[in-house]
Amino acid sequence: MHGRDRKLVASFAFALALAFVAPARAADCGDSPEGFKAWLENFKEVAVKDGISPEVADSALATATFDRSILSHDRGQAGWQGNFEAFAAQHITPARIKRGKTMLLAYAEPLERIEQRYGVPGPVLVAIWGLETSYGADLGKYPTFSALATLAYDCRRADLYRAELIDALTIVQRGLLTPQEMRGAWAGELGQTQFMPSAYLKFAVTSNGARGGDLMSNAADALASTANFLQQHGWKRGAKWDPGDPNFAVLLEWNAAEVYAKTLAEFADRLAE
Repeated sequence: MHGRDRKLVASFAFALALAFVAPARAADCGDSPEGFKAWLENFKEVAVKDGISPEVADSALATATFDRSILSHDRGQAGWQGNFEAFAAQHITPARIKRGKTMLLAYAEPLERIEQRYGVPGPVLVAIWGLETSYGADLGKYPTFSALATLAYDCRRADLYRAELIDALTIVQRGLLTPQEMRGAWAGELGQTQFMPSAYLKFAVTSNGARGGDLMSNAADALASTANFLQQHGWKRGAKWDPGDPNFAVLLEWNAAEVYAKTLAEFADRLAE
């Protein structure tokens, strides 16, 4: 999810475990493949101390590799600071609006149930769906464990992504997804509306509100989970979402980049017409 920093802090116990487990000969972080394999072996021990079974840690991280392209993406997010008019024109296209209105009709029944439960209107949810993955057509191609391990090894935001890597392992341990199913965006986001692993664990629900929805292949579950996220971040039922309106601050919780949040609000307005 989304733009793409999440407000995450690794637990004190996790950081302490990492300090004690990592031997002096293994680099604690780096920006090249050298040292990555040794660091990953140490991280498996940390994960086990944090409650992940050795079998899950071994299987999920067995094919994780260092990917330089991930770091290039992480250091090249200038688009999020760009001009709103240009960004919106690029992302709110006539074709995307037409497809979004088709999706509003196709998912009218679950969207109505979702709004009754969470208070979030269909146009907002469908706008997020369209912007994040083109309505499920582009979930991302990056193996999640390689993406997260690369960012967890990188010195720039190691603590944030080490916590996310533990959460990704927890998803596997709980049987929500297999490692092979976990492919998504370069920063580790998963599913039709792009949840980070921590958000997947916290907010994933079915379209009927039960815990543990399928955010990869079930669009209704993904839309309900998105509404659950927004509600739990303060969405006000019946209020508007444009800049200056009560719910615009909640869109910034979804994505802290103002240009993205403004584009999302404008797209939802166009879908609601």
